[in-house]
Amino acid sequence: MATTAVEQHQATRHSAAARLDRLPIGSFQKRIMWLVAYVYFFELGDLNNFGFVAPELRVQWKLSIATIGLVTSSGFIGMFVGAISGGWISDKIGRKKALLLTTVWFSIFSLLNAGAWNLTGLLATRFLTGIGLSSMTVVAITYITEMFPSKKRGAYQAWVMVIGLFGIPLSALVAGELIPRASYGWRFVFAFGGLALLMPLFSGLLEESPRWYEAQGHNDKADAVLDRIEARSKKDSRAELPSLGSDPAAAAKPEKFSDLFSKTYRARSLMFIGLFVFQTLGLFGFMAWVPTLLATRGFPVSKSLLFTCLMYFGAPVGALIAVAVSDRWERKYLIAIFAVVIGTFGVGYGLSTGIVPIVVLGFCVAMFIQTFAPILYAYLPECYPTAIRNSGSGIAYGAGRLANGFGPMLIALLFTHYGYKSVFVYIAAMWVLVAIIVTIFGPKTKDLSLA
Repeated sequence: MATTAVEQHQATRHSAAARLDRLPIGSFQKRIMWLVAYVYFFELGDLNNFGFVAPELRVQWKLSIATIGLVTSSGFIGMFVGAISGGWISDKIGRKKALLLTTVWFSIFSLLNAGAWNLTGLLATRFLTGIGLSSMTVVAITYITEMFPSKKRGAYQAWVMVIGLFGIPLSALVAGELIPRASYGWRFVFAFGGLALLMPLFSGLLEESPRWYEAQGHNDKADAVLDRIEARSKKDSRAELPSLGSDPAAAAKPEKFSDLFSKTYRARSLMFIGLFVFQTLGLFGFMAWVPTLLATRGFPVSKSLLFTCLMYFGAPVGALIAVAVSDRWERKYLIAIFAVVIGTFGVGYGLSTGIVPIVVLGFCVAMFIQTFAPILYAYLPECYPTAIRNSGSGIAYGAGRLANGFGPMLIALLFTHYGYKSVFVYIAAMWVLVAIIVTIFGPKTKDLSLA
């Protein structure tokens, strides 16, 4: 029987993984880095801005620590919904469309936070903002993983964070400048997070993930995207690309959402759920509560925000460390090491009383948290095949956000009954559990070519 042209093409076609993994980093990848970092800049600012405005709202609206915890929890419950739905939607409609949709969503509701006039309204807008924030993050980490070559994807997850993390101290600076100037100054802090709304204007500079097209069976669309990326890469390097070899692409294996808990992936999914639950409780236990807890220790709001701002300048430094180490060693061990380091510095911070050690140790905690985060963000999507990669990432990320829907109330309980130091002992314990889980159960992924 004669072989058709289509069959010949399929027999000789190379996979998106093979074609992407051989590319040098050029203008196409750097454009993705800057655009995703732009969104992260405002997403990370928005994620933390309630922590910055909470001390002022506590005074203006006469809120208790428990009520502050309730508002924080509403945002995290929204993040649970967003992570699950955002991951599933991205696996259905594609990474690029999902990234645009989720960015617009969180930006609009961030702006609406600024218009909240009572506690009920703020609870609703924080919940809806949370949906967009976490769904955008889940989509973005998978998009970066799928669009960068295997030997560089960890470093560029970290570069995106290096740039985006400046949104946290800048939000703290905006809060420190505006909140003391007027009773409505806190509203502008929320509005600041809505500036990511401009991102769709630049969406034409992005491509859909060819790995996603391939997983959907649209090999022609995947090849068209890959042809454009390779043409750009050749133009940048002014040289031919490395040879692909003679092995043709394997057929994509169909996967569905329920496969996340099949025999093949169940243990991995449960490991990531535990990992994200404990790291989220530890991470946001520190980041979301530092300004309020400093204020309760007698520091005025403006001073607590200044100290917080100084601490958070450690965050981009931490992400730079991740750039240097993420692709050099096995990621699961790096995750465990930095989790222990964060817990150690966190306890030191909680036991400190002087201004200098509070700022220095807080800087170290913020720094190593953001060394840890991009390494984890590179690690998570590596552990699932393309067809369910975003769904798997969403399940894990969402579980952490759901847990932190209750975490702030637990911190409020600890603070009320056992004092300031007990909060930081609890935070350190969460980080130790992260290290234990990933060391025992985490798969190895260094230089892994994505399925």
